[in-house]
Amino acid sequence: MADKCYIHLLGLISIYYFTGTSGEEVINVFCSDGLNVTLLCGDAPPDCRSTMWIYNKDNKTGVDLFTKGIKQMDHKRVSLGSYCSLNIYKTTIEDHGLYTCRQLNTDPYTDVNVYLHVLHVSLSSTQTEIKAGRNVTLSCQLYFFDGYDCEGLLHEDGFQIIWVNEFDVNLQSVSRYQISSSTEHCNSSLTTTLLNEDNNRELRCQIIKGTEVKTSDRYTVKYLVQKHN
Repeated sequence: MADKCYIHLLGLISIYYFTGTSGEEVINVFCSDGLNVTLLCGDAPPDCRSTMWIYNKDNKTGVDLFTKGIKQMDHKRVSLGSYCSLNIYKTTIEDHGLYTCRQLNTDPYTDVNVYLHVLHVSLSSTQTEIKAGRNVTLSCQLYFFDGYDCEGLLHEDGFQIIWVNEFDVNLQSVSRYQISSSTEHCNSSLTTTLLNEDNNRELRCQIIKGTEVKTSDRYTVKYLVQKHN
């Protein structure tokens, strides 16, 4: 897996621009759990002396990350990049939310609102053994800003959550996989009975639009090797 999550890296991250109702610039960013991501700040001055970054997870009071280029809290995984972009190192599901880049040198000030959506695949907490003959259930969750509408994101904007194998075969059409999705909770689950040949098999959950992969997270099946005396 690549160790950076910039927009030019083969679909690991994708950015979409549109204009909000009040004229702010709005950006949607899709990234996978564990990757580095850079959030752009529009036409920010390079010295960042008039730039703020504000983080908001749940439509409540925001947290100041940077004010006039100075870090406001002890957050080791965030830093400023070129033209006041915000770098997040090893993104986690806790990083999802709204990031606002605010320029204080204009009257009124101008905002760029960046929504960071984080994709994460996990094994069901009820799984006790991973081996041939056992059922396995994987959950693929898209974590997003609490004030965002997943139904609109996935349907109105044309995005989909799908499962594929390491050969990019869509598993929706493979009968041995049972897949169910919920736009209310922005997730998709996959259940299958494991076969002998599934050891080391990679299952991927992807966010796509049309034929383009926007981001992807994966789970590799690992069987416990029995030791013989």
